This record gives sequence, structure tokens and C-alpha cells, in this order.
Amino acid sequence: MSNEFDLNATARDDLGKGASRRLRRLANEVPAIIYGGSKKPQSISIAHKDLMKAVSNEAFFAHIITLHVDGKKEQVVIKDLQRHPAKPRLMHADFQRVSAKQTIHVKVPVHILNEEKCKGVKTGGGSLLRTITELEVVCLPKDLPEFLEVDVANLGVGEAIHISQISFPKGVSSVDLTHGADADHAVVTVQPPRGGVQDGEETDGEESGEA
Repeated sequence: MSNEFDLNATARDDLGKGASRRLRRLANEVPAIIYGGSKKPQSISIAHKDLMKAVSNEAFFAHIITLHVDGKKEQVVIKDLQRHPAKPRLMHADFQRVSAKQTIHVKVPVHILNEEKCKGVKTGGGSLLRTITELEVVCLPKDLPEFLEVDVANLGVGEAIHISQISFPKGVSSVDLTHGADADHAVVTVQPPRGGVQDGEETDGEESGEA
């Protein structure tokens, strides 16, 4: 992967809601936790400006992150991020440790390709509907993709691209598809134009009336 994410963090022992509020207000830092692996969970704090800069990059959420905690390195992925409901503030972050030999579950962004060339929109007058913007994948850390691509250039009116039709990189698979065919949801669909009819519908109706 092209991006590298390194963040400095500080271990903390002062826990609780009051301590977290003081940390945000007085030190301008974000309380966070590292868990998973063979180690115990560890409470940390990260400078708000550093974490805010990192999360502004979409790739941060589907990338192996290096946390430098008091001189020690932790390889992690971000599993949860809490934001203030009204202010541009980060409130808390959860990080999960990763091991090179153990698979991980991570949500990866879905990128739509050739949206401006989509057949169903350009010539059919339909509208493109994105029903899934990210997919959970399972893979080894080294195989984790920053995003998945879906090409809609040849997608016609009334057609859809499902999870099973996406080309996943080698070593990467969809968590949804492990739940069976019912979980093979549509990622993107071309909806027919409002009030319009698809080719053949009007003709079929007229022929039925005459019959």
C-alpha cells in the first residue's frame, strides 16, 4: 500500500469519564484504547491534531497503522472512531492489534469507476444508486486493500452489481458472502427514470390489450 500511517501515542493510567474530559479539554488529546492479540488492553492518548489529520485520509480506515507508544511500536487497525455530534472533534478511538500470521476483518471503502460513462445513466436516463459504500473483508494484514473498485460503465437501466461480482484481490474475501446467497447484496444499481418505462413494457401492454 502506498500510504504509511505512523502516530505517536502516550500510555495513560488516569481512566474514567472525568479523566477523558480533562484529557480532551486541557491537553487537546484524544483518549483511545489498544486491544487484541496476546497482550492486555492498553489505554492511550493521541494528539487531536495528529489523529484528525490521519482520519482525513480515507485510506487510514483500511490500512495497517503503526502506533508509537512510549517508544514501543504497535501494529494496529482502527476499529471504531467516535466523533462529537456537533463539533469537528474526535472523542475516542479503538485500535485492534494485528499479527502478520493472523487474518483480520476490516471495512474497506468501495470506489465507483466510470460513473460518468454509465450506460444506464448516459443513454437510458436512469439514476445511479449506491447502496453500499464499504465492505467488510477478511485477509492477512499484508493483503489488506485500501479500497475495492466497481466499474459501472456497462451497467444498464434496472441492472445491479452485487458483492459476488466484485473482483477481490488475491487473498482477500468478503465477509458478507460467508453468510450465504441471501447476503449477496447489490452494491450499486441503475434505477429507471421516474415516470418512464423500460424498453418493451409499453409494447407488451398494448399487445396484451389487443389480445
